[in-house]
Amino acid sequence: QVQLVESGGGLVQAGGSLRLSCAASGRTFSVSTMGWFRQAPGKERIAVAELWTSGNTYYLAAVKGRFTISRDAAKNTVYLQMNNLKPDDTGVYYCAAKIPGATKYDYWGQGTQVTVSS
Repeated sequence: QVQLVESGGGLVQAGGSLRLSCAASGRTFSVSTMGWFRQAPGKERIAVAELWTSGNTYYLAAVKGRFTISRDAAKNTVYLQMNNLKPDDTGVYYCAAKIPGATKYDYWGQGTQVTVSS
């Protein structure tokens, strides 16, 4: 099992920045991919950024150039640096982990609220 705990959410004005953290514990060596997902009110949860152990990344088009996903292996922590935030970035952000060969994310954190005011 892998446990994930997010932190770093909050209320910020448009144009501001936040850094989300996701601390992993348990069988972290079994994780191959980490991702950040967002669920806005009344909408489905979508992938915002993903990071493979190879170093390859994926970003939602709307956040490219503004968000950066990174990992500190020594701390078993994944970060999402969010700059130039926009009201459309508002939502609950979830950290997720996938094991090798899996077609879906197996482990999820509890989520952290990000609210961007205009």
